[in-house]
Amino acid sequence: MAIVRIWVYDGILASGVAGPVDVFSAANQFHARKTAPGTTSAPVFVWRVESLDGHPVRSASGQTIYVDGKIDPRKRADAVLLTAPFFSNIDEFIGRREQLNELSSALRRQRKAGTVLAAYCTANYLLAEAGLLDGRAATTHWARASDFAHRYPRVEVRAHELLIAQDGIISGGSVTSYLNLAVRLVETFAGEELATMTAKALLIDMNRTSQASFATLLDEHGHTDTLVARAQQQMEATLQQGFRLSDLAASLAVSERTLNRRFKEAVGLAPLTYLQNLRIEVAKRLLETRPIGLEAVSQRVGYGDISTFRQLFKRKTGLSPSEYRMRSSRGAKNIEAEPDSKGG
Repeated sequence: MAIVRIWVYDGILASGVAGPVDVFSAANQFHARKTAPGTTSAPVFVWRVESLDGHPVRSASGQTIYVDGKIDPRKRADAVLLTAPFFSNIDEFIGRREQLNELSSALRRQRKAGTVLAAYCTANYLLAEAGLLDGRAATTHWARASDFAHRYPRVEVRAHELLIAQDGIISGGSVTSYLNLAVRLVETFAGEELATMTAKALLIDMNRTSQASFATLLDEHGHTDTLVARAQQQMEATLQQGFRLSDLAASLAVSERTLNRRFKEAVGLAPLTYLQNLRIEVAKRLLETRPIGLEAVSQRVGYGDISTFRQLFKRKTGLSPSEYRMRSSRGAKNIEAEPDSKGG
């Protein structure tokens, strides 16, 4: 029987508690059905919802979330599930240093005891603040990826991935990845068969491995470095043209080394990687809103070779261009038909 402690605090989404609890409850029920008639079996999961002071917390929407007790890092747990503060409020949450320090200390103690630590969305900030992601790969909400990379340079940020599991730490992506995270805990403690059964019953897509198709790159530059902002503006203005870092650096009157360093510090990405992401983001917008064929989309974002465009688009988003267009709720009407024999 696995003991899961679900840690909560003001400002989280209520669904981040109810969703995983529903997954654990369903797993228990399916496990019980496999028991021979006339016999009973212990549940595979028990869980407790806990806060730092043992008092109820208030969710981001104002709901009261009742708890079973106080967080006590000395108490045994097979897993600790960290709920996520709403992603737009994470700066305020990080600013509550006394609370954060207490959580960090409790997490380090649980980690030392061999507890599986699971976090999704902005809860990954808590793991990073505790130093538990240093030298590791992690994901987070796609809209916070640049900020996360800037704050925690010792963490390898893979924002396109939905789940990353390494040595007893499971990192989940954007908000509803808590469902995939909970199913992964079922698999970890009760086996793949029960996890698959539970996921199917609750309609949780365990084949979803990427959150990149939901990401938006162009909402804001998200930093204060004017040099890098000028570089980004030039990239946006010359998207259809070829790219040479030396040309961009010369136009800004800095060395390639300086531009590369400043870019990584401000954005968390190398200039070429940023440009690739920018091109794919613009392509996504075109696929969502414009009734033009794939070859035209490819050319508008600077890829003369449509096969290269297809491959990069799928690597970045997890979907082929055609799949993305079909899934988009704002997909263009009367699309010019083009053969897509390679699936995108």
